[in-house]
Amino acid sequence: MTTIINSPLKTYLNSKAVRVTGSFAMLLMALLFTAHPASAQEKTLTLQEAIQLGLDNSKVLKLSQSKIDQAVSRYEQAKDRSLPTASASFGYNRAQIPANELRLGQESINLPTSANAYLGTLSITQPIFEGGKLRYARESTNLLTQVARMDAISDKDQITFNIINAYYNLYKVLQSKKVVEQNLATIDVQIKQSQRFFDQGLVTKNDVLRFQLQRSNIELNGIDLESNRKIINYNMNILLGLPESTELNIAQINEVIPTLEPLAAYLDSAAAHRPELKSLDLRGEVAETNIKSIKANLSPTLAFAGSAYYVGISGNPIPKTGNYITPISLGLTLGWNFGNLWTNKNKVTEARLQREEVTINKGITVDNIKNEVNQSYQNYKAAVNRINLLQTSINQANENNRILENKYRSNISTATDRADAQTLLYQAEINLELAKADAGLAYYTLLKSTGKLNK
Repeated sequence: MTTIINSPLKTYLNSKAVRVTGSFAMLLMALLFTAHPASAQEKTLTLQEAIQLGLDNSKVLKLSQSKIDQAVSRYEQAKDRSLPTASASFGYNRAQIPANELRLGQESINLPTSANAYLGTLSITQPIFEGGKLRYARESTNLLTQVARMDAISDKDQITFNIINAYYNLYKVLQSKKVVEQNLATIDVQIKQSQRFFDQGLVTKNDVLRFQLQRSNIELNGIDLESNRKIINYNMNILLGLPESTELNIAQINEVIPTLEPLAAYLDSAAAHRPELKSLDLRGEVAETNIKSIKANLSPTLAFAGSAYYVGISGNPIPKTGNYITPISLGLTLGWNFGNLWTNKNKVTEARLQREEVTINKGITVDNIKNEVNQSYQNYKAAVNRINLLQTSINQANENNRILENKYRSNISTATDRADAQTLLYQAEINLELAKADAGLAYYTLLKSTGKLNK
């Protein structure tokens, strides 16, 4: 027979088991609480806030600024080329002369068995005239710095437009979802009413099914809209530098439609403000400066040079009187590479062809900009006309829906007519919201085409 004694060891094991069980319970509770992901952060943005946020976090603009900084650095380097150049050196040489006797007929000269020599040099050179090449180098790099700034402005305009485009696309989806929700609420009322009429024997089961089918179609549209919203929302978070899980809401967009000016006004604005045209003008000046710089190769050059030497022959590097000399030389150097007279002309020809290429590219760009402005102008004009037409369509759809609703309640019209009237009103409402957003986006597209998007 086995007897179990309630010893202190058993009490210890029991208390340890309780502690282990408690720790496991706490761990399980922690896992349960952390299993639910944190709710997504919501953020409501105005259009200007979205633009500013996107510009502040744009990696493309940071890269553009880096290119500007590089161009400025090259300009400073070009300025440095006009400064004097200087160099200094100091060296020690020791010569061992094993055969140190030199016989010259009956006489002989005995040289020391070893000799020390210290040689130090200091030289300064200052170019005085190089045919204007240094000045042309500064002008060219300065112009290229301005080109980099124009490219940065063009990048900023494109990024701003991308943000506006994403903002309006999200607005269109959210507005469409609101219309879907409103129509779902309306159709639910109609389903209840038709079901009541069916129970009273006033309508057939098919009439009820028609309303239910209409609701299913609206729900399918809502699913597609939600999918599009998630895609646009995610892409916009990346564009604005926000956490990917942020749920974006759009502040109310100003629906005031700006009045159109004549097309010529927008064409003139594009010619005056488009950064691409200014950049090409600057590149034309760079090409012209390059021609002048190449022609400067035919000019002579003049430079000032000064040199000082220290020559010591003692074993001690510290100068001692009589053991060293310090010659100093000053001079002007006039040079002319007249071989450029017959080798430089082809370089000039190439530079002129490059200038001509810039001129042709500008002509092509001007034509493309004119086409872009005209297309944006016509699209905006059509969008405004579409809003006016759709507003009239909504008024007509509302009236048609009201009449058929009264007829349906009076059992004069069929459920099919009633459902069709609601569908027409629903579609007209969606089309109007989308048209308003399209008109706003078309206006910003027109501003971008004229170079005044960020003005």
